[in-house]
Amino acid sequence: MVYSMTGFGRAEYQDEEKKITVEMKSVNHRYLDFNFKMPKKFMILDPFIRSVLKDYIKRGKTDVFITYENYSEKSSSLKYNEDIAAQYLKYAEQMKDKFGLPNDISVSRLLRFPDVITSEDSRTDEEELKREIESVLRECAVRFQKAREIEGMNLQKDLLSKLDAMELCVGKIQEREPQIMEEYRNRLRAKTAELLSESGLDEGRIAAEVVIYADKICKDEETVRLLSHIRSMKKELTSGGAVGRKLDFIAQEMNREANTILSKSNDLGTSDLGIELKTEIEKIREQIQNIE
Repeated sequence: MVYSMTGFGRAEYQDEEKKITVEMKSVNHRYLDFNFKMPKKFMILDPFIRSVLKDYIKRGKTDVFITYENYSEKSSSLKYNEDIAAQYLKYAEQMKDKFGLPNDISVSRLLRFPDVITSEDSRTDEEELKREIESVLRECAVRFQKAREIEGMNLQKDLLSKLDAMELCVGKIQEREPQIMEEYRNRLRAKTAELLSESGLDEGRIAAEVVIYADKICKDEETVRLLSHIRSMKKELTSGGAVGRKLDFIAQEMNREANTILSKSNDLGTSDLGIELKTEIEKIREQIQNIE
């Protein structure tokens, strides 16, 4: 299965004491990049959370949001930070003396200053935190992965359709080659006839010129390689997994062959087909950027 790099997932667990919510969303990225927003108490689980999520995600910029509500009265306690309060009062006195302003700090106002009163969670056991978070984290990751799978199926279907169109286009270029040679032979014979009498035509010389011309515009190697790349990409798409980087490399090679075909084309019909190939390859390259 091919997975998209964009997706969203959400899971929640709640009982009488707590409520844990996990949300995940991702966008395209060259590598795997996590960005966490979670309560301080879960910070110690950063390596553990990453290891769990790597079971489900191989590539993409992923934002993970974790919220935690504890309804237990014993879950937290207040701490008075006397040193911090003393510093606030000290600097307030200095400002009063320096600027001649009244010191109007009351106890109730001092309590609202940052870090004078802090809330501390009484439970800091790492293993207990792991048990609390892991099940809901995996549930969210499964839903997130399912969303990426659905979008990946649509991408796979679209890419296979574009590759089929490219195969038809290459087939038309291959069919066109003998016609181009015959048309060149006829133009060469007509041009020679203008300069010489009909009896003076040298069919051997004309044949030699046609061979030289054919060698210059021959696209057999490019079309064969391009078809090989198309089939290789189809195989990777149907095999599934984290194939985005490999598909991007194949698309670059496909573009290289299409450029050569276009540069060798001196026939309007073949040029049009070459431009059509380039257009389809560019669409494929854009879509591949969404694949994990």
